[in-house]
Amino acid sequence: MSIAENRRARFEYHIEERFEAGIVLEGWEVKAIRAGQVQLTDGYVVIRDGELYLIGCRINALRTASTHVRPEADRTKKLLMKKDEIRRLIGKVEQRGYTLVPLSMYYKNGLVKVEIALAKGKQLHDKRETEKKRDWEREKGRLMRHKVSSNPKG
Repeated sequence: MSIAENRRARFEYHIEERFEAGIVLEGWEVKAIRAGQVQLTDGYVVIRDGELYLIGCRINALRTASTHVRPEADRTKKLLMKKDEIRRLIGKVEQRGYTLVPLSMYYKNGLVKVEIALAKGKQLHDKRETEKKRDWEREKGRLMRHKVSSNPKG
């Protein structure tokens, strides 16, 4: 079940590989996530000391959050993956100029997971081409609907 999606990432980057990671959350963050108060669009993943961290993922606190906790919406969150996967990601990010971006956040067996992608940034002309394809698909759908509705059966 999907919680939040980063559609902008698919527009801004060429997605090479996808990975699933666990995420370390505080109690108020879990409650806010269940209420749908998550935004992934400005998020990105950095590697520090051989560990992955999600930065820029905004989780807005609920008004009913506990009074003794000071919720911080843009808190850096640690991502959980196996060491060998992290080492492989480190090698690709450092050598080949890839970046790590979050694609989506979802539930899996009652736990919150983040799908991250190894991606390369698109050039401006690639973005234009993506936009042209999207517009053409939309126009093609309109034409097909119009054609189907104007031709009566039999």
